[in-house]
Amino acid sequence: MLTRWSELDRAFSVMDELQRRMNRLFDEVDSGRWAGSSFVGGAWPPVNLYDAGDDLVIRAMVPGLTEKELEITGNQEVLTLSGERKLEVPEGYSVHRQERGGVRFSRSFTFPCKVNLEKTKAAVKDGVLTITLPKAPEAKPRQITVKAE
Repeated sequence: MLTRWSELDRAFSVMDELQRRMNRLFDEVDSGRWAGSSFVGGAWPPVNLYDAGDDLVIRAMVPGLTEKELEITGNQEVLTLSGERKLEVPEGYSVHRQERGGVRFSRSFTFPCKVNLEKTKAAVKDGVLTITLPKAPEAKPRQITVKAE
């Protein structure tokens, strides 16, 4: 009978340690230590990159950022998206609670094909940045005619 209690005590001890570690992890996340890192939910900002036929399209969730706070640079193979959201307290106000932190980020994406950066368009609306990158002519699929011999 003592063996069973000993095993049960060990199991509770392991569970207590797991709970302490999880609490410490959540405290670190809540304190903003992980803001802008690749730990929580993937890299920030979350991005989708897809092929739309003649274009490659990138959609990034950038809540609270304006076009002035975003920077996009690139060449035919790599695009870098960077920006910063600063914490600003309006003049005459004091902070009583701060749950939304500032963030600085930079992410680079390698394209599956060459793109024409001269015709690239970017727009931000409702917290979503959409970058449309037309494929370079040599990267677009071509129709090959089949001849009978």
